[in-house]
Amino acid sequence: MDETDFWEIIDSTRDSAGGDPEAHADLLVERLVDLDPEAVTDFARHFESRFGRAYRWDVWGAAWVLLGDAGDAAFENFRCWLISRGRHVFEGTLHEPDALAQLLGPDGFDRHTDGEAEDVGFAAYDAYDRLTGTELPDLGLPEQPREPEGVPVDFADAAAMAAAYPRLWALARRAPGGRVDA
Repeated sequence: MDETDFWEIIDSTRDSAGGDPEAHADLLVERLVDLDPEAVTDFARHFESRFGRAYRWDVWGAAWVLLGDAGDAAFENFRCWLISRGRHVFEGTLHEPDALAQLLGPDGFDRHTDGEAEDVGFAAYDAYDRLTGTELPDLGLPEQPREPEGVPVDFADAAAMAAAYPRLWALARRAPGGRVDA
């Protein structure tokens, strides 16, 4: 499985799920169990590689702004959601996290549902278990570093966050009830 195949699976299952993270995870598992174990392992490697690439302070800051708060678990779920949004959103956010304000598209961001996409991150593990009855083998990827890459922004400093993420900050502040519309 190459990168194009990986993103095609992400995109097609997301579109079929109507953007719902839980349905997306279920559809990913169903799609992956149609593949052989080696392809599922490749998919997992692609996913985990991107999950690690997004382990950055500037991406965490974007998550913090959209979620209103983002501890370790929330940031892990956010990175799964970010990957689930597809290559354009993922790469665009890594290039410039504040650009996520424009990349959200017409669906926006709902901190109550979009921030809970962890099951998308487990889809390959679940599919591999269903196919083989065993755990996914080691993917051969480097360990995640102790600290995210880059320079942290003080998440508790509203002025610093507004300056670092002006477009996301403006969207999030206009979004009562948790819905952030682009």
